[in-house]
Formats: sequence, structure tokens, C-alpha cells
Amino acid sequence: QVQLVESGGGLVQAGGSLRLSCVASGRLFSSYDMGWFRQAPGKEREFVAAISRTANSNNYADSARGRFTISRDNAKNTVYLQMNSLKPEDTAVYCCAAARAFGLHTTASAYDYWGQGTQVTVSS
Repeated sequence: QVQLVESGGGLVQAGGSLRLSCVASGRLFSSYDMGWFRQAPGKEREFVAAISRTANSNNYADSARGRFTISRDNAKNTVYLQMNSLKPEDTAVYCCAAARAFGLHTTASAYDYWGQGTQVTVSS
């Protein structure tokens, strides 16, 4: 069992930056590939980024590539999402997720554990 808790969201102006954190409790954080998803009001949840359990590979949605960076620190049981050049369309609740199965999964169904999410609001 893994519990995930996100933090770091908030209100930021367009062009600004935020760094989200997701701390995992439980055992063997390094046994999970991790992902970030987001869901805006009235829209479906969408993939943002994923990172392998060894942090040697990652994957991004087209909307995130070049602006967002996913990273992890297995010693701290934490995965991060650095978000730069934020746009109003990035406004959403951002959730981290953990997957037992190997792979840089882009679909929510591949993940076994989810956090509650943190709100990111980007003003124009």
C-alpha cells in the first residue's frame, strides 16, 4: 500500500512557475513508476508526465513538453513536477499516481495508487 500526498499548488500569474511535490508513504517507493495527471473543471483527467522508478527515463504530454520537468528523489520518497511558463489553460487539479507495472504509462488505468491532488490556478 502506498499513500500519496501532493503539495505546492497555488495561484500564479501566466508566465510564472510552480513546483509540485508528491510524498509517498509506505514501502518501496523505488518499486513504482510515477506519473502526474491533471483534471480541469468539466474536462477529463489527462496525462501530464511520467518517470521511471530509476529516474533514467521520462515521458511528457505534448502540452507539457519543454515547459514541465518531472523528477524524483527515491531517498526522500518524493516525485516533483517543475512547471515553468505557466498558461491559464494549465489550471487544474494535479494528482500524482504510482504504478507497480513497469512503463511510462500515459493512461490512468495503469496506475494503482493516487493522491488527492493539489489545485493549480494560473491567472491571465
